[in-house]
Amino acid sequence: MNSSFFPKNRELETERLLEAETELFFREYKKYFVAGETKPPGIGKPFFLHSTHSDTGVLLIHGLMAAPEEVREWANFLHAKGLTIYAPRLSGHGTSSKDLATRHYQDWLDSVDRGHAILKTCCRKIIVAGFSTGAGLALQSAIMKPHDFEAVISISAPLKFKRFSSRFAELLNGFNQLCKFAGVRKITKEFMENDADNPHINYLQCPVSAFVQVKKLMKKVGRALPDIKIPSLVIQANLDPKVDPKSGPEIFKRIGSAKKSFSWIDYHQHGIVRGEIAAHVFKEVESFLVSCSLMNPAGQ
Repeated sequence: MNSSFFPKNRELETERLLEAETELFFREYKKYFVAGETKPPGIGKPFFLHSTHSDTGVLLIHGLMAAPEEVREWANFLHAKGLTIYAPRLSGHGTSSKDLATRHYQDWLDSVDRGHAILKTCCRKIIVAGFSTGAGLALQSAIMKPHDFEAVISISAPLKFKRFSSRFAELLNGFNQLCKFAGVRKITKEFMENDADNPHINYLQCPVSAFVQVKKLMKKVGRALPDIKIPSLVIQANLDPKVDPKSGPEIFKRIGSAKKSFSWIDYHQHGIVRGEIAAHVFKEVESFLVSCSLMNPAGQ
């Protein structure tokens, strides 16, 4: 990992932090493994792609019920453009839904913070970016650390949900908690079926409690969006069946940065960072980063 952008006296620290995250993943993978549900470890393991061509890194955050593998194509695209990438594993992910059911959004932010610490050891400039809930965490990171990031990229952040069931998540979660307290757990409904865009990556059931945590996170983010002053890119699919497409324009409108961009993606699914549609998304990301002088134009 030697390069002029990677001070030798910090290489060991980078390797130590990366090893700690890998060890944490395998420890939790073993503890929460559920046959028939838990994916192969390569799906959930956090990954690091180092570039010797730039001093800029991207903290790339996956979504709810997903894993680092969800943003692999995005990471490969950015890495091929000369950027260093770290894709953290959010707490409770890459293992099982039982694990996720015990987590709070602050646990996810802690995972992102540890990823940020890794990139700080090898990059002078850091961009924070994410998809879906990962986009919400990226926005919250930019809010909490206004001087630590060069730019923020939000793709399909769930400021508002489209599905009717989301409106009752808090009520159902409260009912579940009351039943558990009263010792009548048999009548609880702690998980909802997940219509996964990527079933080889995503959990097929979502803890009601996790859904509540996402809503809490996004409520907090929504109030503080005017505090974001760094360059910002917001992308939203116009026919997203899970996140209300109005979320994108609303986030864009509330962000306080003088340099911000918004792009619609004409697509009928929530997942837009994998497959053929991703090429259109990545083109928007590239154009934005070039305009911010955080990526060299094609061919240079």
